Amino acid sequence: MKRLELAIESIILASRWLLVVFYLGLGLALAIYALSFAKKLYEFITKVMVLGDTDTILKILGLIDAALVASLVVMVIISGYENFVSRFDEHDGKVHWLGTIDVGSLKVKVASTIVAISSIHLLQVFLNSSSYSTEQLMWLTIIHLTFVLSALMLAYIDRLMGHGKDDKSASPD
Repeated sequence: MKRLELAIESIILASRWLLVVFYLGLGLALAIYALSFAKKLYEFITKVMVLGDTDTILKILGLIDAALVASLVVMVIISGYENFVSRFDEHDGKVHWLGTIDVGSLKVKVASTIVAISSIHLLQVFLNSSSYSTEQLMWLTIIHLTFVLSALMLAYIDRLMGHGKDDKSASPD
């Protein structure tokens, strides 16, 4: 019976390698998104001289938004692989936060990035508010505030969990 238990545990532990397919898929999606970003950047460059101030700001905010989304994808790929699949071997170009982000911290970083993306989107909407109804503006603001509240709650919970770990490590057992 112990052999069966060990075999099942080995299979379950090895199943984490299936996550590699997801991380590679996210890498491919990031490459495709980079092409989309390059297209937006090219269109911005070719039209920059005829755009008004508001349109220029909207285009730049769109590029910043894309950069934040791309950074989020990279963060999820690297942290997810590091936390759930395998530690990275030492590399010269090592990312300084590699190996320091646990699942709780990753959730807070993802939530913070989502808030930043939502903020940029909301700013774009308000700069172009004539295209939206009052009800749409209200709901977009409520949704954004929900993201903010969720991020704050995740950060609070992560901090509580972190303090709990510190307290346990400090107590003599």
